[in-house]
Amino acid sequence: MPNHPNNAFTLTLKFLGALSLLFIFAPMFGMFLDVSGADLFDVAKDKQVQDSIQLTLFAAASGTLFAALFAIPLAYVLARFDFWGKRILQGIIDLPVIIPHSAAGIAILGFVAKDTAVGQFAQFTGLNFIGTPLGIAVAMAYVSIPYLINAARDGFAAVPERLEKAALSLGASHRRTFFSISLPLAKQSVFTGLIMMFARGMSEFGAVIIVAYHPMTTPILIYERFTSFGLANAKAISVLFILVGLLIFITFRIITGTPFLSIKKRLKKHSNHRTEQ
Repeated sequence: MPNHPNNAFTLTLKFLGALSLLFIFAPMFGMFLDVSGADLFDVAKDKQVQDSIQLTLFAAASGTLFAALFAIPLAYVLARFDFWGKRILQGIIDLPVIIPHSAAGIAILGFVAKDTAVGQFAQFTGLNFIGTPLGIAVAMAYVSIPYLINAARDGFAAVPERLEKAALSLGASHRRTFFSISLPLAKQSVFTGLIMMFARGMSEFGAVIIVAYHPMTTPILIYERFTSFGLANAKAISVLFILVGLLIFITFRIITGTPFLSIKKRLKKHSNHRTEQ
């Protein structure tokens, strides 16, 4: 890597970069300093806080895993195939990120309300979206799915097509090629998308509060405690929630850092399988 001298320009870049880091770090650091260990312990014992965190994690994880069944195949199609309207479709995919999330909640509510076709079908099957964990999971998934689709699409696009063609020429089926070549090589991007989608779902407030104020997720509980009891109580819950999220994401990063078999080993495996046949 070239050694960049500390001239005026590079020093300016470093200074501006440091200001960006300070902007991100300072509010969080200040909040952590304002919360004592006793306050943190008190909110950790609060049953309502515990329930809200469990609900938030469960709904975000459920929404992410269910959406992944459709988002990952769509990402592969976008990465590998050209078709009319592809750019329009990619723009539509980004809509949940662009529009106000309160508007996203209104859109979801209008789609799953009891007087709609979806809502009536859900009632027929014994399900309900309004004021339930199911509705919360749907709202979280709606606003966060673009993160998974875009990250997975970039990951699949970075996989050389010649490797997939090589696997196919060695006798692997399209399904086996996808699961043995394409998906493993794009795994880091896919995992990043899954983590980002899960994290974005955890933090969602605007869409969730429209669809289900109760039962309360942690972002909604933080808002209610702030309006009812003031800043100190809301800060303590915020710090606890951040620590829980940090622990989860560190664990995710450790787990997803496990390497898969190299592409050479996989191609060799396909070749040996074909020879045996």
